[in-house]
Amino acid sequence: MFNLLKILSRLNFLSLSKLARLGFAIHQNGINLMLLFTLTKKAGDEKTALVDSRETLSYQELQKRCENLAHFLKDRYGIGKGQKVAFLCKNHASLVQGIFAASRLGADLYLLNSSMSQLQFNRLVEEHNFDFLVYDNEFNGLIEISPYRNPKIGSYHEKNEAISTLPDLSLHRKQKLTPSSSGKIVLLTGGTTGKPKQVIHRPSLFNFLDPFAALLNRLQLPKYSTAYIATPIYHGYGIAVLLSFLALGKKVVIQESFDAKGACALIWQHQVEVVTVVPLMIHKMLKHDKEALGSLSCIASGGAKLNPILVKEVNQLLGDVLYNLYGTSEAGLNIIAVPEDLNYHANTLGKVIAGGQLQVVEVGKEVGPGSIGQFCIRNKWSMKNSPTRWIQTGDIGYRDENSYYFLCGRTDDLIISAGNNIYPLEIEVALTNHPSVEDVAVIGVEDVYAGQILKAFVQLYQDEKMTEEVLLSWLRTRVAEFQIPREIAFVEELPYSPVGKLDRKQVQTFTSNDG
Repeated sequence: MFNLLKILSRLNFLSLSKLARLGFAIHQNGINLMLLFTLTKKAGDEKTALVDSRETLSYQELQKRCENLAHFLKDRYGIGKGQKVAFLCKNHASLVQGIFAASRLGADLYLLNSSMSQLQFNRLVEEHNFDFLVYDNEFNGLIEISPYRNPKIGSYHEKNEAISTLPDLSLHRKQKLTPSSSGKIVLLTGGTTGKPKQVIHRPSLFNFLDPFAALLNRLQLPKYSTAYIATPIYHGYGIAVLLSFLALGKKVVIQESFDAKGACALIWQHQVEVVTVVPLMIHKMLKHDKEALGSLSCIASGGAKLNPILVKEVNQLLGDVLYNLYGTSEAGLNIIAVPEDLNYHANTLGKVIAGGQLQVVEVGKEVGPGSIGQFCIRNKWSMKNSPTRWIQTGDIGYRDENSYYFLCGRTDDLIISAGNNIYPLEIEVALTNHPSVEDVAVIGVEDVYAGQILKAFVQLYQDEKMTEEVLLSWLRTRVAEFQIPREIAFVEELPYSPVGKLDRKQVQTFTSNDG
């Protein structure tokens, strides 16, 4: 309750009239995402809510469109409590409207990775039997040859019925929607080719008070007016930040897919103060046009490990504006590093936020500071379909004596070479500290005698030259002898997933192609 009062106070919502409006909205509509409009609504307020590549919507316009769509989905398709509504969309206003409208009706929301393969989509359709699908027209071919046969609607279309072309139904509504509380928000995690895990979150206001309070306080979000979400909304990081910004009444800028040139132009045009990125995105933007990024006061990086060289580069070019957010789709946001934390150590994830518990566990037992183990997390806002209260994240790391956390790698990245347990991330960080090295991937290659040997794929900065012998000699003074790669191969570019994570499976194919 204390956190709720603090949050309502920061939202300037503790007057009797505003609390009464909130209570009335809950009574009339239920507890769902549409409630966010009550938090931000002011009489005659035309404040900009959402900007995408097609249009700009005020909060009043966005709310009206979401209500209109909710009535349409209820009347035309019978969407309601417990039904499964899937979204196969990139970032745009129609996706946001669809999410809010389906939430208002009490449906379960399934956010699908828009980069998935045909095989993966077919599997999801068969396993989940979605009742309704909102999709972008570019995925029509994928849908047509899949088993999906239930109703669907496009996000945008010039001729066919789509969310963007729906008529205003407000003058023809015969009855009000009954109050309804939000269903589940289901994230289907994992790569675009493998079998995804189902991660279920219930959007309870009280469950998410702690991470929301952490975003407000540590990132100082109430200070700013304009935010740009560069990460996909279907990713847990994307949807969480979108809802947080809309709850604060910010102007939110989104684009269908990320490219450095377009992102820099948007930041310059809208004088964006807050941007959500994965590290690769800020790296590309700095390379393209660092001058366009001068308005940024808060760069919220998450989804992948921060390179200490990138931390230093941001600090030198833009000042102390970089924040590191650690979370998982299963366990949500749990650790935040503010600029002062990254000055303490550029590799740190930061400290655990209030309300969360994190243990470093090795062989079933919690270990102390300095000892490496798996991160296990327990909190109120984690996935609801976990078999245990403590969620094993699959991330390996340690806590230092000052309660700062550090990431060493993933359990499935472990390489065993001649009896030594090696996590490639530590070697990759060391190599990227070389001024000529832009990016690195270290993998294990099968070996008859050692089990596995290390091979590094190195991407140099443009116009840089380097030999394998020189780089190995430099590395030997920085890591243990058993961490030295047997071979270094220089590549033009390393592969990344659509959400900015190094695609180690694709890196493995480099070796098979060599052979």
